[in-house]
Formats: sequence, structure tokens, C-alpha cells
Amino acid sequence: MDEMLQIDLCNGQVRVMLCETTETVQRCADIHTTTPVCTAALGRLMTGTAMLGIMMKGEEENVTVTIKGDGPMGTLVAVADHGKIRACADNPQVELPLREDGKLDVGGAVGHHGRMSVIKDLALRKNYIGQSELVSGEIAMDFAQYFTVSEQQPSLVALGVLVSGDNVLKAGGLLIQPLPGCPDEIIDQLELRSPMFADISREMTFAPIEQLCEDWFRGMEPKILERTPISYTCTCSRERMEKALISMGAKDLQSLIDDDEGAELVCHFCHGKYFFTTEQLKAMLKEAKK
Repeated sequence: MDEMLQIDLCNGQVRVMLCETTETVQRCADIHTTTPVCTAALGRLMTGTAMLGIMMKGEEENVTVTIKGDGPMGTLVAVADHGKIRACADNPQVELPLREDGKLDVGGAVGHHGRMSVIKDLALRKNYIGQSELVSGEIAMDFAQYFTVSEQQPSLVALGVLVSGDNVLKAGGLLIQPLPGCPDEIIDQLELRSPMFADISREMTFAPIEQLCEDWFRGMEPKILERTPISYTCTCSRERMEKALISMGAKDLQSLIDDDEGAELVCHFCHGKYFFTTEQLKAMLKEAKK
């Protein structure tokens, strides 16, 4: 089962999130029939977004992360309601040759230039919107840049997806955030250990995340504070699709009614289909005119 571990180091000096997202990324790959490089890109994005989602406090709060790069995948979007995560891309079937080091060219698929935007829906309060320039398009560095620039929180981020054809062998991520007042010697220790989790998905093939936590942070008093299940979960519904149609306005609804063919809406995240008859559209038109 995929889950997120929230971990305390050095008696509250450092916040850590460590997660496995293998099943979640596999579900995404199956829905969107992604190529390996797109599986890796969307998997990294979902894993990073899940971390942000679990940081949200209120039950009704959620976070949306959008990457608009200059690569062939176009726009990538991930949404997290705490541990419930979903994602999509304009073109999830991009195929690219491997990089010179034999790794998937995620940066080439996403693009090396562009922007990452984060919208935190705080329910009854005003939404938070943060943006940062893409650093590499490899996504982990881009999340680190976002935390540093938009949230003024220096962070180490490792994200990985290990794929073989259509199969996701392992996926997961690590976020390390020294908290205000953290001594320099602790930060130096974390920097010295960073090569150990640079290839996180491969490391996860050798040991479960609890063991990795113990191995990576030995001597730093790692304490698991909370565990949160993670899953690919879409929240689309017929009611939400109906609201989307009503929000189009009377003119566009009338145009659909005049065509007399009904309307079919398809969810970007799960490909669920919702059909509305002309009579149902007429009822929505009355609602839109109120």
C-alpha cells in the first residue's frame, strides 16, 4: 500500500516526508496509457504534489500544481486532497530517446523552461497562489526551487519513478526541510547524506521506506509522527459536470440545445464519461438564467 511517512529529526529541528507511490503512479499510467518518460514525469509530479497535499490542514482544502514547460508534454496538472491524488497531461504519449547517462529524459519531455504554479484552495479562506521558474524540468529540483522561492523554505527534494515498459517497479519521494533555528551542523549532516537518496526509486527496490528512514537518518533520532495512505482518486461526479455545464453560461448551453445531440463530458483525470440529454440541458439553461 502506498503511504506517506511524516518524520521528525533531531527533536523537531527537521521535518521530513518520505513516501512510496508505486501503485498510485501505476494507476495513473494505466488510465492515461503513458509512455515510460511520461509515466516518470507524471509520477514525480504526483509524488511532490502529494507532499503538499498532506501539509494542508483543513479537510476541504486541496492543492493543485501545474507545470507549463516548453517540452512536448505540454501542460501537466496534479491535484491532491491530502492523500488522494490525480494527474493529467496534454500529451502523455511523448516518446524520447534516453539521455546519455541511460536515464529517461523527463526534462526533455517537460521542457527546461517554463513555470510551476501552486494553488492552495483554503476552502473558506482566500486561495494561496505561488509560482516559480522551472530549473530543469526534471521536477524534483523544480519543487525545491518552489519551496525556496515561494515559501522561503530551503528544501531538499528527491523524486523517483523506476519503470520497465508499462510497469512501474517503484515510485516515491523524499522532502527534507530544516526548520527555523536548525543548527548549521545538522544541515551539513543532511547535505553529506544527500547522495544516499539521490536515486530514491532504485533505493526503494532494496528496502521498505521505514528501513530507508532508519538507514538514512541513523544518529539523527528519526521519529515517525504520522502515516497517511496515498491513492489515485478522482473526485469527478455527474453533479460536478452539471455545474461545469451551467457555468458555461446561457449562450453556450443554448448552442448545445440547438444542436440537439446532447452533450458528453469526459474527465481529464480518470476519463470517466458523463452524457446529458437535450432535455437535461434545457433544465440547466433555466438554472443558468436564474
